[in-house]
Amino acid sequence: MKREILGVKIDDLNMEEALGMVEGWLGKSEKHYIVTPNPEMLVEAQKNPEFKEILNKADLAIPDGAGLKLAGINNRVAGVDFMEQLVNLAAEKDWTVGFLGGQEGVAELAVSKLKQASPSLKVSFITHDTNYIIPATDILLVALGHVKQEKWIAENLPQIPVKVAMGVGGSFDYISGKVPRAPKWLRSIGLEWLFRLIIQPWRIKRQIALIRYLWLTLTSFPRRRESN
Repeated sequence: MKREILGVKIDDLNMEEALGMVEGWLGKSEKHYIVTPNPEMLVEAQKNPEFKEILNKADLAIPDGAGLKLAGINNRVAGVDFMEQLVNLAAEKDWTVGFLGGQEGVAELAVSKLKQASPSLKVSFITHDTNYIIPATDILLVALGHVKQEKWIAENLPQIPVKVAMGVGGSFDYISGKVPRAPKWLRSIGLEWLFRLIIQPWRIKRQIALIRYLWLTLTSFPRRRESN
């Protein structure tokens, strides 16, 4: 089900439903791209019309971020968890996966960890160079940071031999172990952002976006009631 928060359309799906959509796509020849809207991205979209348009044109916008529940989203599918499950499914279905972006050496380490869980995973390429000539691959995971990665996908997907592309942000960092993830109990109560802030204090500037998101969401309630 599509829901709209601050002008951005989000698919209110759970993990199994989202994976099922991608599995259906891979049996066809059309191209698709996936975005992972979270509160920070929604705030950025308010001042960046191009970014908002790219998010709204995505074939799948998974609800990444506990804060989305404040605006009526029922499900939450963390981008890093979805990426791991998608890679596991790729190994099971014999799909090829390409890795673009991340810091030097991190993507390689992430792939090594993913192959430990799914030894049959077929990796078509690993590169940090956005000018790399992309070979044919089923799924392309792009880790360039939000906004940049979504713009890159929107601009390049029509020209490259890729069926499904997904912006994955810092997922390579978490999967590789370079950056630790919050314990599951913290994630389950929506406080993963606090854990990230503790281990990465420089994120305070990014967390200010959460306050902005809360304000925008709360002040949008009266307008949403009036439109119903």
